[in-house]
Amino acid sequence: MKDVALWTDTGSPETAAETSSDAQEGISASTVAAVGQQATRARPDAGGAMRAQTSVGRGMRAQTSVGRGMRARAAVATSLAGGRTVISRLSSMPPLTLRQTGPRTVHLVSTAAGPLGGDRLELDLDVAPGTSLEVGSVAATLVLPGDGESVMVISARVGAGAALRFAPQPTVLAAGCAHRLVVRLTLAAGAHVFWREEIVFGRYGEAPGRCHARFDATYDGRPLLRQEYTVGDPAIDASPAVYGDARCIGTTLISPPPATPSLATSSEAASGAVVAEGVAVLPLAGPGVLVSALAADAVALRRRLEWGEGVALGSLAGAARPT
Repeated sequence: MKDVALWTDTGSPETAAETSSDAQEGISASTVAAVGQQATRARPDAGGAMRAQTSVGRGMRAQTSVGRGMRARAAVATSLAGGRTVISRLSSMPPLTLRQTGPRTVHLVSTAAGPLGGDRLELDLDVAPGTSLEVGSVAATLVLPGDGESVMVISARVGAGAALRFAPQPTVLAAGCAHRLVVRLTLAAGAHVFWREEIVFGRYGEAPGRCHARFDATYDGRPLLRQEYTVGDPAIDASPAVYGDARCIGTTLISPPPATPSLATSSEAASGAVVAEGVAVLPLAGPGVLVSALAADAVALRRRLEWGEGVALGSLAGAARPT
């Protein structure tokens, strides 16, 4: 048994004991202390000594981790009890803090600045057969520069007959950041998923940092989607064949898609794709549909993604195409 420090909304610490394999996987326990209005994050300097990096903000916490950057893991697991979904595991480490907001709903709440350069954050989702889970976030994630590359790894397993909806708020790549996003999604036969990702190229008026995103999904043991892209390379960002003048990119994976009448035009029907201004709805070789969109801002991106999602789900038959 290991003690994991959690924080309430009032800022008071409470201790929750849970069984964890973190130590076996090389992730050390972190010391968490309240510091009022600012958070101090210890990092090694060039000589190996620990130095402090301070972020100011309401409700911040200080977490000292061994080595370079912050190491944090959060996990959610469901189980079936009496024919209904129960969230049987909910563990957090700042800055990845989870709050249950409904019988089958969990939201990510940022309790410290980050990801910062050098951080390694892991989110683990385990949806048991026959259950359902929705994961969101209360605000956008701001990726900041720091000491090296930040890494966010999301691993999700969805059992037979289970359903997962993953739709956090957008990730914003601040200027100077270096970030890597890795998603590993494993779907059993009969599993359903709705997985939306949105990335914004920098804050208002600034160039984006660099991000490499990789998405790997399997269905019933077979590859369903292998996708990766890079943001922050000037040669790629400015290319009219890639992003052009877009400032945001988003994708939604829906698997398996519902059986609905084709909404494509005659020319699109041959390929099974539906394409509109800034958005494409593409059927996959396996049981799934991928919606991809580009836009000048986050509002337009969400509008285009939701239109494509509606097409994929069969709820927008005859609807006007987005602009």
